[in-house]
Amino acid sequence: MAKILVVDDEPDALELVGFNLKQAGFEVSTADDGAEALKKARETLPDLILLDLMLPEVDGLEVCKALRRDVATASIPVIMLTAKAAEIDRVLGLELGADDYVTKPFSPRELVLRVKNLLKRKTEPTDQPEELTFDELTIDIPRHMVLVDRKRIDLTATEFKLLTTLAQRRGRVQSRDQLLQDVWEYDNVIDTRTVDTHMRRLREKLGAAARFLDTVRGVGYRFVEG
Repeated sequence: MAKILVVDDEPDALELVGFNLKQAGFEVSTADDGAEALKKARETLPDLILLDLMLPEVDGLEVCKALRRDVATASIPVIMLTAKAAEIDRVLGLELGADDYVTKPFSPRELVLRVKNLLKRKTEPTDQPEELTFDELTIDIPRHMVLVDRKRIDLTATEFKLLTTLAQRRGRVQSRDQLLQDVWEYDNVIDTRTVDTHMRRLREKLGAAARFLDTVRGVGYRFVEG
């Protein structure tokens, strides 16, 4: 049973989200402020964290930053919950390492679906070769591990799937809409900036190996060899 940590300072929101996740078969723990969230995340190492943006004292963005800096929690998927509709807040959350976001008010059914989709990215099998190697870049699919010059690069579940999807389709241009459907599993295209933000973070982490990720202006991205 997957463990979900729900972080929100609104009791009604904690109750609603917790109830729906338990109904879906998840084990749920809760925190109502940022400090408690970090403590529980480090102690219990949940499979996924639902993190409200607006928290007292330590806000959700700072919590997300701290999670990504800590080796023990760096790879835990994070879905940001936000009442803010402004694009800058969504993009900032993604820049700091959130895998996805849901804007309040949201449908509990949609939220559970997003949670399931994100957890599936970590575990889904593939009929592709187990290891992909391109010069200094190695993608170990079963172990969800990426190496650049034999040094491990910490990627989130979404960043790993984005890189793997592009590498498996190397040479072929993937539109932003297609990537949203195949990586994020969105049924309808809602925000192609999500793809751009994750690509920027992925390139920063890959360093010199970012040369394999090519931008096709006005269309999307492709993985290029050599």
